[in-house]
Amino acid sequence: MAASPAEISAGIFAQHRGLLTGVAYRVLSSVSDAEDAVQDAWLRWSKVDHAGIKDPRAYLVRVTTRVALDRLRRRKAQREDYYGEWLPEPMLTGLDVAAQVELTESISTALLVILETLSPLERAVFVLRETFTFSYAEIAEMLDRSEPAVRQLARRARSHVSERRPRFEPDAQAKEEITDRFFAATMDGDLAGLMAVLAPDVTVMSDSGGKARAPLRPVIGPDNVARFFVAIAQRLLPDQQARVVELNGSPGLVVTAGGVAIAAGTLAIEEGVVRYIYLVVNPEKLRGLGRLD
Repeated sequence: MAASPAEISAGIFAQHRGLLTGVAYRVLSSVSDAEDAVQDAWLRWSKVDHAGIKDPRAYLVRVTTRVALDRLRRRKAQREDYYGEWLPEPMLTGLDVAAQVELTESISTALLVILETLSPLERAVFVLRETFTFSYAEIAEMLDRSEPAVRQLARRARSHVSERRPRFEPDAQAKEEITDRFFAATMDGDLAGLMAVLAPDVTVMSDSGGKARAPLRPVIGPDNVARFFVAIAQRLLPDQQARVVELNGSPGLVVTAGGVAIAAGTLAIEEGVVRYIYLVVNPEKLRGLGRLD
């Protein structure tokens, strides 16, 4: 029995859902917002006349990107009232993502933090060009801009990101080893061992959104950071568990209570030591992690 037009439409969308979610997450740094953007794209796709669409992939990316941009612009306006630091929403990733180095790096928390400093259009162009390798002509059509304008946005975005990115990215094995050392020293209360893997200017940035306890200002320096994490480990309750998981393409740390994440941390490792620690405790930003039993 031949598939109905509705089934064909749903099949085409399902084929590209992973790509659309990837684009939306990199533009928005939020699992929940990305899922909402993709859902909006599906609603528009389900109502459009498909006969006139020659390239469904490009059409769907265009719709999703524009929806994500609208959400990003609204969020930037709302950020003025956000309580404390704002950090990207952590995302659980697996080996299928980690095997693709360029995709792994494009969802690292450190890079997403940098992308937050771009304008919405610069960010969209950077994601579409640098991660998903769309041509300038394709991006121009998606964003309803001229090709020269897109090229200029891409140059500005690349320059801004390259200025702030670390020169030397550690490989996956080094990240795993340093994260394991960090975790073991933290759980053992080994201040000296913990300080040994921290950079002299190590900085912890915490995002609570005013909905959980966390430092309002960055915690800076090996001694302060080591004592901060050891104190957290010592205060864990019987139903709380800390573990190493893969977040945003690299080993990260999650604390759960009854299987529900109450804190998630990612480490930015440079030259063999931890330079930044991004700690999210805002419960709204941890929902996307689901249950971690």
